[in-house]
Amino acid sequence: MLIDNFNRVINYIRISVTDRCNLRCKYCVDGAFPFIPHSEILSYEEIIRFVKLSVQLGINKVRLTGGEPLVRKGISYLLKELNNIEGLKDVSLTTNAVFLGEKILELKDAGLKRVNISLDTLKREKFKFITGVDAFDDVLMSIEKSIYAGMKPIKINTVIIKGFNDDEILDFARLAKKWDQHVRFIEFMPFGNLDLWDANTTISSQEIEETIKRHFDLEYTENCERGPARMFSIKGSEGKIGFISPVSTHICSECNRIRLTSGGKIRPCLFSDVEYDVKALLRGNSSDEEIMSFIKQTVFVKPERRSEMVQIRKCQRSLRSIGG
Repeated sequence: MLIDNFNRVINYIRISVTDRCNLRCKYCVDGAFPFIPHSEILSYEEIIRFVKLSVQLGINKVRLTGGEPLVRKGISYLLKELNNIEGLKDVSLTTNAVFLGEKILELKDAGLKRVNISLDTLKREKFKFITGVDAFDDVLMSIEKSIYAGMKPIKINTVIIKGFNDDEILDFARLAKKWDQHVRFIEFMPFGNLDLWDANTTISSQEIEETIKRHFDLEYTENCERGPARMFSIKGSEGKIGFISPVSTHICSECNRIRLTSGGKIRPCLFSDVEYDVKALLRGNSSDEEIMSFIKQTVFVKPERRSEMVQIRKCQRSLRSIGG
């Protein structure tokens, strides 16, 4: 079992398989858009070895992220290999869903059972404005195909930004009820383009919750996944509404995860720029025991809580390079 210095059990790794993305979202892209050279990205074999060793230590849940994971060739191979690891109970994927529809059956055959989809607006022109790509219809088609393919739950993650999409809060809530899926509202975090982020563009989860409760009958439900979301069921629907509050509320005591960047660095805390290079061990002559010891050390030094300073400064790397 992986336990940090504050007695939190760490059983979940989010793995960025690429820093590349097919979208150019304004709150993520900050000026130039350089990519990590392909030779510096972890290979699938390196990721598989890392996960196998992590599972021996107590990890039982993995989520593949990016960038956009579906732009990397052979992602189904990685999914299939991870699903074959004994002791790994849950392998999922976070995507912007532009390519998901055309790949969903292949991904399902590789063992994928559920997906998280990042979607911040239900209006076509607004989608094009924020992402730089006219692909709104592709995303909706992908969601529908994922429902028909039996992905459940589909979790739609929505970042609410004051003055941009705060007028769509109720539309997203209606979507959860209509599709019997999960919609999770996430506070705007200080990553990427700092010009778009300040206290005035952030809407707290409490404000969003109050807005929805004026129109929907919500009932609090226990989050069985030990994640940061506070989940509510919607009366008359299998759909659920969730609220993730990384800015207005400390959720650190509930944290059960670490991150592996596409460049091969373990990041114990999303809001800290401290990272530990495991790629050098994976590409060197390090034994399995040495790598497992390294993983345990990085978990043990995971900070107790994020700095309050994160509310007035951005992290030095964008989410596409960290892994969202």
